[in-house]
Amino acid sequence: MCEENGLTENIIVFKYKFSFKNRKEKIITIKLNALTLDHIPSEKKNSCPSWTKLSFYQCENCPLDVNIHEYCPIAVNFIDLFDYFTSLESYNETDVKIESTERTYYQKTTVQRGLGSLIGIYMVTSGCPRMEVLKPMVRFHLPFASLQETVFRSVSTYLLGQYFSMKQGKSADFGLEKLKAFYLEIQQVNSGIVNRLRPVIAKDAFANAIISLDAFAKGLPWSIEDELENLKYLYSGYFKDAG
Repeated sequence: MCEENGLTENIIVFKYKFSFKNRKEKIITIKLNALTLDHIPSEKKNSCPSWTKLSFYQCENCPLDVNIHEYCPIAVNFIDLFDYFTSLESYNETDVKIESTERTYYQKTTVQRGLGSLIGIYMVTSGCPRMEVLKPMVRFHLPFASLQETVFRSVSTYLLGQYFSMKQGKSADFGLEKLKAFYLEIQQVNSGIVNRLRPVIAKDAFANAIISLDAFAKGLPWSIEDELENLKYLYSGYFKDAG
């Protein structure tokens, strides 16, 4: 079934407001379960389009069984966005305002970049098993992050996860050996979702937003070592002898 049930307590809210030159506006309110970081849909979905079927261009590394799961969780999560943004071009200019409990962000940008930031939340909070590792970054969402900021957040998030793993008596990878593998899995999901959407999109903004996320994910593993070296100077206080 494509029906989903929402929750009403312990909610995290992000509000995205897209303002266009023709004075049209589009507001998307994203609600997440604060404990699971799963997306809470605005309404129950009693039926879904055929492009959301798990068997429709299923990702190569998808661990879900089509005999058990009828729909792709990421695709189902996209339904609320799809009808509006699939008619827009990537290069359309827009002012994007993002409100969260802690602060408000604003940037004058393109639909592709603004939508990419929004899509990232929808993908990670969809219930896709391959995207679960990115949930801590959604909890501390940073829209329009630079490569250096993303490396800092990705590595910090990963190392904190390894610390918690160690505290539970499990093996921990403090050498970042498996971090690259995580992002290789995410790349396959990004590519799979683009393949899923291409046959059904009217304009390119939606697919290109995911392609830009994919390009970021592809470049990140190879940028980590250089970017960490560039951040080393920030930690000079850690290397000084006490006393």
